Amino acid sequence: MQNHNFHIPVMGIAYTIDTPLRVAHLGIDSVISLLDDVLLEKLRKVFSANYNHTFEAIKANDTDSRAKRITSYLNLINKVSEDKFEQLKNASQAEFMKYIDLLPKQSPVFKEFTQGLSLNLNFESIRTRIKDKLTRGSIDVNIMTKIDKVHYNEEGQMPAEFNDAHAALRGFANSNLESSVVFSAGMNPRLYSYIENFRDFFPDKEMNLRKKITLKVSDFRSALIQGKFLAKKGIWVSEYRIESGLNCGGHAFATDGFLLGPVLAQFKEKRDELVQSVHAILSKALKSKSMPIPEMPLPLRVTAQGGVGTNEEHNFLIKQYGVDSVGWGTPFLLVPEAVCIDNDTVNKLAKAKSEDLFLSNVSPLGVPFNNLRSNTKDIDKRERINNKTPGSACPRKFVTLNKEFSEKGICTASRTFQKQKIEALDAMQLPEDEYKIEYQRIVDKSCICVGLGTTALIQYDIPHATEGVGVSVCPGPNMAFFNKTMSLQEMTDHIYGGKDVMDAANRPHMFLNELDIYINYLSTEIESHKTHASEKDKTYYQHFADNLQSGISYYRSLFPEIHASNPEKLKHAMNHLNKSELAINQIITNMRITSTPLTITE
Repeated sequence: MQNHNFHIPVMGIAYTIDTPLRVAHLGIDSVISLLDDVLLEKLRKVFSANYNHTFEAIKANDTDSRAKRITSYLNLINKVSEDKFEQLKNASQAEFMKYIDLLPKQSPVFKEFTQGLSLNLNFESIRTRIKDKLTRGSIDVNIMTKIDKVHYNEEGQMPAEFNDAHAALRGFANSNLESSVVFSAGMNPRLYSYIENFRDFFPDKEMNLRKKITLKVSDFRSALIQGKFLAKKGIWVSEYRIESGLNCGGHAFATDGFLLGPVLAQFKEKRDELVQSVHAILSKALKSKSMPIPEMPLPLRVTAQGGVGTNEEHNFLIKQYGVDSVGWGTPFLLVPEAVCIDNDTVNKLAKAKSEDLFLSNVSPLGVPFNNLRSNTKDIDKRERINNKTPGSACPRKFVTLNKEFSEKGICTASRTFQKQKIEALDAMQLPEDEYKIEYQRIVDKSCICVGLGTTALIQYDIPHATEGVGVSVCPGPNMAFFNKTMSLQEMTDHIYGGKDVMDAANRPHMFLNELDIYINYLSTEIESHKTHASEKDKTYYQHFADNLQSGISYYRSLFPEIHASNPEKLKHAMNHLNKSELAINQIITNMRITSTPLTITE
């Protein structure tokens, strides 16, 4: 059992790439991105030198180099963090207290420590009582399921197990970590089926799982479908990580208007149904494989993340919905002690206001991407556009997924793709206004698979002439309410109700923030398609609006509980909901969709 009830989710490619080295020995869970094996190999060389480990380079043309690089990096991170944890347990009082001081005051370990003080026990006696109850933070990994590029050799297309996501999974599976792989960006049936090749994902005779599966989901239906799919292969999902569709950092995968509060409520209501139904399928599958079958369902965690910003919100998610941990991502970008971030970027984030944070179209994946207006990668991109040489050199090629001009795929942010796309656009001879819109859509794409990793190259003084100096960063909208860099102690104090570090004078509750973001998203979608919206589009928009309305109805019954002791906050929240409902009604009316008028509750 972990001693903390928050975790640090994956952020970008590099921002949490070394976070376990910074916080795992202090008991805090975090997630490493496995996208960029080139970056992992460069950092493994640095860390091997820093921590006196031997380093033997794994070259790009070595057999199965991507998987081997990932395995080697994870093994090194695991070993170093394990050594740091063991050293801390026997370190000086000051070092040992760094662990204790970060704990929530209600944790059993902290209570036992304070009890020892009340009994006038000396420090060494207290340490002896509690040090075996300290836990190391989990070193989890993230794989974006859709970034699963096919590889080719001189004989043609290579087998699927050499695809990028498949190789990343193999790299994790072959490592000595005992932790979770977090699958994000939706379901990839072929990748999920590949899990069956690795024994560590199946229960042993003691019903332990050396390697676990965490699914990042934004609604219950998706969780149930994916959980059952994997159970049919004998694979148990150990955690469902519920994330707000839009009130988060990185790529924003909007739901069909399903808001976080109602989604969490559905998980709470149907958690037992999920466990029992998936357990039954799992047992049948394990029996067919002649593998150990658990008599009872294996442990299941439900966690939540996306937009949380206060201790009150943190505690409410735990108490109201029974979540096992709350993810704090974006605020940790202002904690250089915990994440890998260069000084220029962290200073820009500290100064960022709401207008500096926006949902952009820069991602080559074609998915909305949270962005910072002053990021240096986009500045570099604009300079190339102004110089009539749009597009990137594409050194990593992780998202060469577009096959419009090549059967092998090209990245839409690459110079090669944009040159051909602009030539095709020129040939269309569109009116000037239409041409400008289409041209901007082409050149807007940015090489984020490099940009999101450059911060690590800068921080560790690794040569990066190939990658350039541009840094991409992907904070969530919540960044607007944090305006200074913080120490790890300050951040955990904030999470657990100590010193408040937030600039929250006019900040609505996280659920209301998310509602506003969804309304703006719907309005933008309708506006961008208003001249050519089909009946199918209009039906979808109405469905989206109906789901938002359903969410508002749920919040009307919930906020009297949230703000039970603060009538003024309750009044503001209810007024906020009324205005939101009017806004939704107006958006749909403007779209000329025939619908039953929405009822406004006074």
